[in-house]
Amino acid sequence: MSPFSFALGDLFGRVQQVVFEAVVQPLGYALGFSNLLEDAYAATGWLLVGLLEIALIAVVIGTLQRLRPYEPVTDPGAVRVDIVYTLLHRLGAFRLALFFSLDPLWDAAVGWARLQGLPGWHLDAALAPLVPGVTDGALFAFVAYLVVFDLVDYVVHRGQHGMHWWWRLHALHHSQRQMTMWSDNRNHLLDDLIRDAVVVLVARAIGIAPGQFVAVIVVTQMLESLSHANARLPFGPVLERLIVSPRYHRVHHAIGVGHESAGPQSLGGRNFATLFPIWDILFRSADFRSSPGPTGVRDQLPDAGGRDYGRGFWKQQWLGLRRLAGR
Repeated sequence: MSPFSFALGDLFGRVQQVVFEAVVQPLGYALGFSNLLEDAYAATGWLLVGLLEIALIAVVIGTLQRLRPYEPVTDPGAVRVDIVYTLLHRLGAFRLALFFSLDPLWDAAVGWARLQGLPGWHLDAALAPLVPGVTDGALFAFVAYLVVFDLVDYVVHRGQHGMHWWWRLHALHHSQRQMTMWSDNRNHLLDDLIRDAVVVLVARAIGIAPGQFVAVIVVTQMLESLSHANARLPFGPVLERLIVSPRYHRVHHAIGVGHESAGPQSLGGRNFATLFPIWDILFRSADFRSSPGPTGVRDQLPDAGGRDYGRGFWKQQWLGLRRLAGR
C-alpha cells in the first residue's frame, strides 16, 4: 500500500471514529441498541462513503453534464425522483436491510462449516500463486475482486433482461426518459434486493475482506454514475472497449436497441456490461456502432400503449409490483 493510500485510509478512519463516537454511539445507547454498536460502526463508514460519493457525483460528473450534455433536461421532476433513489442507496439504507435479513443466515452457515472443519477460502490468495510477479498484494486483490464482481453484475444484468418476471421489475430502471448521473439507482426495491443479495452472498463466498469490498463497491458505483451521465465524453474507439462510457451505456437504454434488439415483443439487449465491455465482447452482446437514441421503454410510447411507469417514488414501486403480477 502506498503512503498516500495509507494516509487517506487513516484520515477516513479518524473521521469515522469521530462521527461514531459523537453521534451514532450516543444515539444507539439512547434507543436501546447497544448490542448493535459494532455493526453501527461499519454502517457509519458506509454513510461517510455515500456522502463522499454524492459530493463527487454532484461536483465532478455534474460539471461534465453541464459542459457537454447529450440532450437538454426538459423534465427536472423526473430527475429529482432519481436523486431520491440515489440518496436511499448511497447512504446505506439498503445495506442495513441486507444486514438484518441475510447476514444472520450466512453467519449461521459459515459457523456450521467451521464446526465441520471446512476452512475459509479467499479468492485473491488462491489466484496470487498463478500470477507471477505480483508485488502489491492489496492492489492485486482489489483488481481481482473488481473483475469478478463485474462479471457477476454482467450475469445478473443478463438475467434482468432475459427473464420476463425480472424484466417487469427492471423495466423501471429503463423507463427514465431523462437519463442522468442520478439514474443509476432508479430501480425497483425488489429488483435491488435480489441483485444486492447475490452480490453480498458472492462476497462472503469468495472471502473478500471488508475494506476491499468497500473499495470495489465505491469504484463500481462511481463508474456506474458516470456511465449514466447525460454527458458527451471523448472515450474514443479504444478506451470505449476498455471502460463502459456514457455513449456505450446510453445505447443500452435506447428504445428499440438496448432491451428490444430481438424485436418489439422479445426480450434481449445490448451493452449489458457495468464496467468492462470485455464481457459484452466475449458473449457477443456488444454494440459499438449504434448511435444513442431516445431512452425509455417502447411500451411507454403512445403508439405502443403508453404504459404508465409512475412519476413519484411510491407510485413507481407500486406499478412495478403490478407488472410483476402481470397487470
